[in-house]
Amino acid sequence: MKLTRILIVLAFVVGAVCFFWFDLGEYLTLETIQSRSGALRDQVQAHPWWAATVFFTAYVALTVLSFPGTVVLTILAGALFGLLGGTLLVSFASNLGALIAMLISRFLLRDWVQRRFSKQIASINRGLERDGAFYLFSLRLIPIVPFVLLNPALGLTRVGIWTFWWTTQAGMLPGNVVYVNAGLQLSRIREISDILSPSMIGTLVLLAVFPLAATRLLTLYKARKAFRGWSKPKGFDYNLLVIGAGSGGLTAARIAASLKARVGLVERGQLGGAALHSGSVPARALMRAANMTHALRRGDTLGEGQCPDVDFAKVMRQVRHTLGEAQARVTVDAYEEMGVRVLEGEARLTSPWTVEVGDRAISTRAVILATGSHAYLPPIPGIDEVDPLTSENLWELQERPDRLLVLGSDGNACELAQAMQRLGCQVTMVFEQEQLLEGFEPQARQAIAEALEADGVRLLPQHSAERFERAGASHRLICAAGEGGASPAVDFDRVLIALGRQACLDDLGLDTLGLSTREDGSLEVDEYLATRYPNIYAVGAVAGPDTTTHEAAHRAGFATRNALFSGLRRVAVSDRVVPRAAYTSPEVAMVGLTEEQAQAVQQEYEVTLIPLESMATAYLSAGNRGFVKVLTDQGRDRILGATFVGDGASEALGVLVVAMKHKLGLNKLHKVVHLNPTLAEASVAVAEAWRQAHGAKRPLAWSERLQRWRRGKANRQSHTNGDAEAKQPNTAV
Repeated sequence: MKLTRILIVLAFVVGAVCFFWFDLGEYLTLETIQSRSGALRDQVQAHPWWAATVFFTAYVALTVLSFPGTVVLTILAGALFGLLGGTLLVSFASNLGALIAMLISRFLLRDWVQRRFSKQIASINRGLERDGAFYLFSLRLIPIVPFVLLNPALGLTRVGIWTFWWTTQAGMLPGNVVYVNAGLQLSRIREISDILSPSMIGTLVLLAVFPLAATRLLTLYKARKAFRGWSKPKGFDYNLLVIGAGSGGLTAARIAASLKARVGLVERGQLGGAALHSGSVPARALMRAANMTHALRRGDTLGEGQCPDVDFAKVMRQVRHTLGEAQARVTVDAYEEMGVRVLEGEARLTSPWTVEVGDRAISTRAVILATGSHAYLPPIPGIDEVDPLTSENLWELQERPDRLLVLGSDGNACELAQAMQRLGCQVTMVFEQEQLLEGFEPQARQAIAEALEADGVRLLPQHSAERFERAGASHRLICAAGEGGASPAVDFDRVLIALGRQACLDDLGLDTLGLSTREDGSLEVDEYLATRYPNIYAVGAVAGPDTTTHEAAHRAGFATRNALFSGLRRVAVSDRVVPRAAYTSPEVAMVGLTEEQAQAVQQEYEVTLIPLESMATAYLSAGNRGFVKVLTDQGRDRILGATFVGDGASEALGVLVVAMKHKLGLNKLHKVVHLNPTLAEASVAVAEAWRQAHGAKRPLAWSERLQRWRRGKANRQSHTNGDAEAKQPNTAV
């Protein structure tokens, strides 16, 4: 097998060398083919079978090697072999070449292809799980993934050889016919007037319309298949019905109303969702109180200060008061004034176009599911006996627990652990991962771990919770340590579960419609956020439990426009520039790729890192610790990702988010003027550091000579003498 791999790689190398050494690509252009079409047709007429064999072999080789030129060869086939003969040759040659490329990928180059095309493979697997062979057929009919990438990527999927063969043959046939016909019509041009012939105009129109028509036909077929067996109403009460009034649902309702659609918003509880009532809003209020307490406690570094005992009950009352003020701003009346019809009650889907709210059946052209999530409680033995706290009931706590156990390692777990530690609890964090904040840069994760430990938080990484037990008047967690380590027992008074969230999908009627869910409990959606029914969309935690509040609002914009304008235009959701943050002290915020993610997709990059200690504003915040780290494309100023660690990082990151969104490189970012002293200046400092590392040496050398000349002859002579003296060897003893 090893020898076979070597031979395959050698064949690829030899083929590539021959292709570029002999400049074979020069012969695969429309100009060259048109100039030699007469001679080539003569050869075909003289030796038809030999010409067909050579053409077939060349087409297969180009397809296997993924070299450019297959489109030109497809057009040439029409000019040389006619519509029927050209279509047969191209169809079977392209299919055979694709099959060989797939098999080479599957059996010989699996590891390399896995590294190189991991993103495409994951996307294809999701589509295959959702639609089966039809998904592969649609990829061939409409090349969303480039042909040369799709063949090796399919080698690592579970697609069988027969399925691969017939979907490729059938899916590519319409496109092959269109391009072969284009070649046939081009070969018939003898005079300028031939360009305006009906057949030529029809061919050009077909080339332009085919991708759009194929996309539209596939969409109609999928919709017809999904709606089979359902009776569609002739009219609708609403253009859009949004179920759930969290961040995603409220955003969807506002956007739909602004687009003058008749929109209904169904909510069984209060408007605002988890973020407002039990998520980021109360958590930030708690962190603010904890940070104020921490600042008073550090009076020895800031002056003569004292920190009285924390009145925990008063702190929690203040958090609830802040929460009440925030909730009072999100009202039914405010949304009714926007044009949103708010409906109170339980919603249940009874058909793709009908929703029952209480005892009323409402018809709607489209539905957006935005029912949010609830805190996940793991099935740990004994958990019911310890009365666990979550982000939903923590705010009702009246007495401060002396010993608090936190299960989890994400941003929410870190924020609440640090806040409770600073308010006087002894906090222990138990988590299965090696480090906190999975998905962030390792330097950022390490910085937050050090900050928590400096506050007194005890960290137990790579420990899994086995069971809860009673330990006298308190409780005890029995852990299992990884890597064969000891299994410690952690005594505690209260436990806070911060292991993520789970989508709220109960009693929605999903079984009636046959809507499937993923392993994590969220709904299966496509790149447009649509379910298997093209008029039912999902946003927020319903489409993925790790979705943040701002990400839910961001996706709601895509889902709303796709729902209202389906059949006319749909846009795939883009999460390329969606920031994330943990509001610890110091804060950590990021956008785009991390180094690990860039390496996973084989993205070449450079790193520019600036410690905040070098910034003037650091000394105004008691020595702001942290850094700014920016990943750029190799040799270019295009920003691939950024990580900010420091007090105020979540605000300062906004500069880099805007730069990434609007594709502003570090060269342009360098020219922006920020207030001094502020943390926003860090983005300019990063840009300056990048420019210094990539400064053009020749212009700088010319600038040095110019400045030397402008200083005058005497200074130039002095400078020359100084250089000569500097070059003399040091002989002093």
